Amino acid sequence: MKYLLGLFAFVVLFSCNSQNVKNDQNSKSQYSTIEYKTTPCFGFCPVYSMTINPDRTAVLEAEHFNFTKTPSKDEFSKPREGTFKATIKEADYNKLVSLLNGLDVKNLNENYGQKNVSDLSSSNLTVNFADGTSKKVEDYGKRGSEKLIEVYKFFEDLKLNQQWTKVK
Repeated sequence: MKYLLGLFAFVVLFSCNSQNVKNDQNSKSQYSTIEYKTTPCFGFCPVYSMTINPDRTAVLEAEHFNFTKTPSKDEFSKPREGTFKATIKEADYNKLVSLLNGLDVKNLNENYGQKNVSDLSSSNLTVNFADGTSKKVEDYGKRGSEKLIEVYKFFEDLKLNQQWTKVK
């Protein structure tokens, strides 16, 4: 009986300690900023940039076609959509970090896509690491890899599923 009680106490203490280590690792992001930017195409491609900090604060610079369900050529004559700020939901930020970790960002190519078609939008992902290094990835046509496409889609979704406040 003493043996079982001792084993139980050991398991409980060990599991509490490992939880603290996990929480410490999650609270210290390896990313200092994550920046994502899209470029225009000849059609109605959303044009914006988004910067996300490790404290989950974010800035969205929306140019055109970001919030319109039925885009038209008239939007080109309208002013840019604006600058917005938000605090990214913790679960969404953790998902983004998980997606980036799955990419092995530091080992990505710097360029993806072939520019032999002049109508495609580009994605520009810049990841600044807490150690002072950074990685920039340009993807013409947004088809670099399945995991990159998943990251691009995640940023598209962030525009719509966060509480953005217009600041200018």
